[in-house]
Amino acid sequence: MARSLPPLNALRAFEAAGRHQSFSKAGDELGVSHSSISRHVRGWRTGWGCGCSGICRVD
Repeated sequence: MARSLPPLNALRAFEAAGRHQSFSKAGDELGVSHSSISRHVRGWRTGWGCGCSGICRVD
């Protein structure tokens, strides 16, 4: 069965947060709030089966 990908905005938020090591700085770059970045990152991690430990499972 095909796996659907998370939204592109979630990828952008995930990448910016990782690069800046800050949700606030990522939000400033993308023109959204730090809370929005947090929600996008949580959605991205959930979509890929990543837990809070930062380890992703691969099926």
